[in-house]
Amino acid sequence: MAIGRKELQHPRFARQYLKMAAVADRRGGTEHRHRLLDGLTGRVLEVGAGQGRNFRHYPDTVEEVVALEPDDTLRTAAEKAAASAPVRVTVVAGEAGQLPGKDGEFDAVIASLVLCTVGDQARALAEIARVLRPGGELRFYEHVRSPRPWAGRLEDAITPLWRRAGGGCHPNRDTEAAIQAAGFAITHIERFGFSPSMLIPNVLHILGTAIRQ
Repeated sequence: MAIGRKELQHPRFARQYLKMAAVADRRGGTEHRHRLLDGLTGRVLEVGAGQGRNFRHYPDTVEEVVALEPDDTLRTAAEKAAASAPVRVTVVAGEAGQLPGKDGEFDAVIASLVLCTVGDQARALAEIARVLRPGGELRFYEHVRSPRPWAGRLEDAITPLWRRAGGGCHPNRDTEAAIQAAGFAITHIERFGFSPSMLIPNVLHILGTAIRQ
């Protein structure tokens, strides 16, 4: 039975994303996911877990992962992936603007290719800060707006159409600045170009760690 809110359901895109994410991982995404999760400990909340492609990369030092996914199609796939994960993973329905968990409940929050799609990025980051303990980590892996003026303007121009076709994805968000504006201190960041498929050009990605102060 579908339990996600209607406006958060993108079944056509979700079916395509099941294939697209697998292709992206073969082109380098698997290594990115491994770097994203390396060294994690304690209780972890993953926001927008998709079909659960991160699950097999969690180190055994993680006590539990609560994996949040609003889309019914992707969440069903994530539940299957959780069954074979090397750590305990509980998949739940929900959205980034209203996270499960009490204040300061988690040691780390994972935002992996999701802050481009949330409806209100500032609200999502405020919720992440709320559920993290003081000193807890936000691990992020996101594609972001190009710093090159012409490329950034192009991303701005295509965003309305891209958002409708891509399940709410915004290719022009300055997520690094948004993380800092939310009160996090970025302690490590990598910036690199990555083409997740032959049909998508090389775009700027960021991968790193920010601390809740």
